[in-house]
Amino acid sequence: MTKINNPNVVEEISQLYNQYELALCNNDVATLTKFFWDSSEVVRFGLMENLYGSEAIKAYRKSRPDIKLSRRISNFKVTAFDIDTAIVTLEFYGGLVDQPARSGRLTQVWRHFPNGWKIVSAHVSWMPQL
Repeated sequence: MTKINNPNVVEEISQLYNQYELALCNNDVATLTKFFWDSSEVVRFGLMENLYGSEAIKAYRKSRPDIKLSRRISNFKVTAFDIDTAIVTLEFYGGLVDQPARSGRLTQVWRHFPNGWKIVSAHVSWMPQL
């Protein structure tokens, strides 16, 4: 029987997500690109874009202005379904350093490959402004 939430997997994914968040907030394109599965099957639904395949994700990252983000993370959760599959969910508050802050949420599916953990699917969205 598969053990849900193997502590080693939860810890490893938590550390990787922290590296991802740092790269995201600093617009470190090279590091961000390395986190995603290099495949035509990877999907990233962003705040205003739908990206299918690693080439589309790379092109988006390279075209994005060099902007810095400031975010506060809450309700961070890693659920490991086995030693090779994990899901990250979280809520964030913030945005561009010089813009009004907003609330959003993120889901990432991570899969372990021979070359390490990679994001195979991601979805980021804003919460409705009331």
